[in-house]
Amino acid sequence: MNEHASSSINRTPLVEVRGLSRHYPVSVPWLGRLFGGQSHKVLRAVDDVSFLLESGATFGLVGESGSGKTTIARLLVGLDRPTRGQILFNGTDIGTVASRQDMAGLRRNWQMIFQDPYSSLNPRWRVRDSVAEPIRAFGLADSRKGVDERVTELLVQVGLAPGDADRYPHEFSGGQRQRVAVARALASVPRFIVCDEPTSALDVSVQAQILNLMKDLQRRHGLGYVFISHDLAVVKHMADTIGVMYLGRLCEVSSARDLLSTPKHPYTRLLLEAMPGLNPSGTRRALVRGEPPDPISPPTGCGFHPRCPLADERCRRERPTTILSESTLVACHAVEEGRLK
Repeated sequence: MNEHASSSINRTPLVEVRGLSRHYPVSVPWLGRLFGGQSHKVLRAVDDVSFLLESGATFGLVGESGSGKTTIARLLVGLDRPTRGQILFNGTDIGTVASRQDMAGLRRNWQMIFQDPYSSLNPRWRVRDSVAEPIRAFGLADSRKGVDERVTELLVQVGLAPGDADRYPHEFSGGQRQRVAVARALASVPRFIVCDEPTSALDVSVQAQILNLMKDLQRRHGLGYVFISHDLAVVKHMADTIGVMYLGRLCEVSSARDLLSTPKHPYTRLLLEAMPGLNPSGTRRALVRGEPPDPISPPTGCGFHPRCPLADERCRRERPTTILSESTLVACHAVEEGRLK
């Protein structure tokens, strides 16, 4: 997907992902190897994924559970290392940075907001210590007073009171805890933030407050977001561009407007038809039939063909390559052959 995406943007993107893959070896019991002739298998959690993120923009990643979204999040912030591929920040391949000092200077530019704000905050630390940790780690304040002033500033930015710095996570509601997590993510003055299902553990009314807060902070600080969710309605509110994941691969990438109004890939269409209020065709809502296949033993050809209403022999035999259809990047034989109407 990278060839088409790169050619459409003349300036250096904030983040560029090129052919990113993460494979995990899956051990087979030794008896199976000895007597059954079984070999080691590989889980292709992420398989040849490419996309771009510009400053001040949001790239949304959607898909069913197990599609590889969280693995991409972990790769982007360095919690896991890719099997293949590159992650470039402002044109610099972070995988080639050998100096610890240079990497530390780069690392402060990205942060992550996790799904569960309670488990991502140390329950034994006061909020002051949690928010101050990145400030101290990256040497962003010269004194304890400077750290405290910065913590107070961050808490006020996310809608909390200065006095909240002395409270513990269990003393806050879920929405307030997520505000603390956002303040901590902002503490290192990052350029982009990976948001992994940041509102799925919250009530609907609180979700809206956190999403609006994040959009406001994005406008104020020019932040880039990689926003991961299984909820297309939430991604519609946040994203400029959306990538649809299936079985570790991107099957469609398009602007949020085009993807929601004229989806190309059959999987994207079925996802939209299953979402209340997001059905572009106006037809009766349909459930995505079947279950995702076993990622350790994926089907041959297109990974979606066992569930696709348009699958034919080519789909079962040959993995589709990514093509540019109008303004959409899509990996689908039916789109390529004009069978999708």
